[in-house]
Amino acid sequence: MNEPNQTKEVKMVSTLYIVPTPIGNLDDITLRALQILKQVELIVAEDTRRTGLLLQHFAINNRMISLHVHNEQKKTDQLITQLKQGISIALVSDAGTPIINDPGYHLVKYCHQAGILVVPLPGPCAAMTALSASGIASDRFCYEGFLPAKRKSRQDVLHGLTKNSRTLIFYESPHRLLETLADMVAIWGAKRYVVLARELTKTWESIYGLPVGELLDWVKFDENRYRGEMVLVVEGYRVAKNSKPVISCDVMKTLALLQQSLPLKKAAGITAEIYGLKNNTLYKYILEQQVSADNVIK
Repeated sequence: MNEPNQTKEVKMVSTLYIVPTPIGNLDDITLRALQILKQVELIVAEDTRRTGLLLQHFAINNRMISLHVHNEQKKTDQLITQLKQGISIALVSDAGTPIINDPGYHLVKYCHQAGILVVPLPGPCAAMTALSASGIASDRFCYEGFLPAKRKSRQDVLHGLTKNSRTLIFYESPHRLLETLADMVAIWGAKRYVVLARELTKTWESIYGLPVGELLDWVKFDENRYRGEMVLVVEGYRVAKNSKPVISCDVMKTLALLQQSLPLKKAAGITAEIYGLKNNTLYKYILEQQVSADNVIK
């Protein structure tokens, strides 16, 4: 007869466990995650060196192999074969919840197709951590991951999200943060509220929100404000009653250049197309500004 409080080791057969790991503070790992990492036959890690440090910290000595963007397709078939043979595997990424902007999607997909049990564990995720502390509406949100590195592609994505009413969540790298914020100002206007969550759960954690034009100036003031791992949480598009469109300085500069050789209506139409504005929005805005100016003069 077993002792009343005796803990039984869980028998794991043909199971892929998705195991989140801390995004900074190692104390954020769960007891269940530690149990799984100790008991599986194999740990599949994005970077075995980084995961090795985590395992060493918790005195876990288990077999690991790497699974990253360059070998995922090749390794997936091998892992499916091993799972079919009855072993249990834990999938981890460098930090946070696996699959979210990290390798492993193909492995999970083919496990489902092969009838292999997939068991996800709840745990750390930078996007959700930032959203929860942002003070921005969280009832409807859209995770966009990293924006494209090339400016034209990045601007195209931002144009496509201009009228999205959901809260938007982005990851961004330190060397592209200023460019991304500047593009947001140019495309969305300087008043869109954005929260920059940096180095979450780590020593230099910072969560700071401002209208994006002011946030760009705040970040520029100190290079330490754009170091480390960052999440941008952006307020969704809101249309206030009787509100006027926000026209950025870049839009007005482009319009002025085109007006040198084109009629106002034609120049406004081309500028609106370049910046993703609605047809005639810019033209009507300029006419309203001219009427306002005439009334002031009178």
